[in-house]
Amino acid sequence: MLAASPLHAREYQEPRAVVDTFQTALNTSDFTITSEILLGASSGADHISEQAELLRDRVDGVLVTDNQSGRLHMSSLAASRLLLEAGVDPIMQLGCRNRNRVALLGDLLGAGALGVRNLQLVRGEKVPIGFAPRPEAMLDVTATELLGIAEKMKLEEGIARFPDLFLGGVISPRVPRADWPAKKVVQKVDAGARFLLTHTCMNVDVIRQFMKHLIALKLLHRTSVMVSIAVLASAQDARWMRANKSNVIIPESIVERLDRHAEPRAEGIAIAAELLQLCAEVPGLAGAHLYAPTDLRSVPEALDMAGIAGRRAPT
Repeated sequence: MLAASPLHAREYQEPRAVVDTFQTALNTSDFTITSEILLGASSGADHISEQAELLRDRVDGVLVTDNQSGRLHMSSLAASRLLLEAGVDPIMQLGCRNRNRVALLGDLLGAGALGVRNLQLVRGEKVPIGFAPRPEAMLDVTATELLGIAEKMKLEEGIARFPDLFLGGVISPRVPRADWPAKKVVQKVDAGARFLLTHTCMNVDVIRQFMKHLIALKLLHRTSVMVSIAVLASAQDARWMRANKSNVIIPESIVERLDRHAEPRAEGIAIAAELLQLCAEVPGLAGAHLYAPTDLRSVPEALDMAGIAGRRAPT
């Protein structure tokens, strides 16, 4: 896979900025909490630092999306390193779309060298209509294939001291049939996924039945599953997500609650808090990924209302 060189033979040295709260929480906490920062084309180091300050000491890890919705922003690798410098454990998302395997391997090596250990490997999203000049479409490897490649890199000759990356992916919850084999979930776990975040699911009944099935398949001794919950600011935001994001589950009852309420932002926080409390009681569920599509300040507000917080490891 990788040609050996004298540089590879050097003993691996741990980067200075080391924060390891996410994996520690999954191993020791009853309910792990993660979130994610908001990134756009204009986001710089100061913007990331401000968001890190808001989330630090509140959550166990922070996801850094890779050009979410196909829109341009700072590389997830650079943003992850900035979070590390701010004392926050990043979960770096790396999308297969629009990168060939050489570029993907380079980013994996770069993540390890910079101390970024948590990687969520995903397919990635299409570039939206109107992006010009339009890039050439590419999908050299799938997310599951990339998980397998990254897992094998740990044992590759010449990089044997490469850091032990904590690999994960994304899955779509559903109400399964009794004979559903969960083929894609199993394949990701077999390839090396040690954590799996669901696509946004704000229906606890679906999560409860989905997790019951994964328990029956004996998958949870090899991976940790966390549910993704959005703190919605309006019914319009909910409708946009359902129309434009694949695999999103937001019940109509939630949209109606947001529509009826005089202060939809406050209602969105209350809904997220209720879902957190209910999900914390779902057998097998390792935690929740709580994110805000528009206002990051609502994440700690929802955590406070729910009485749930991440349990960061001592630093």
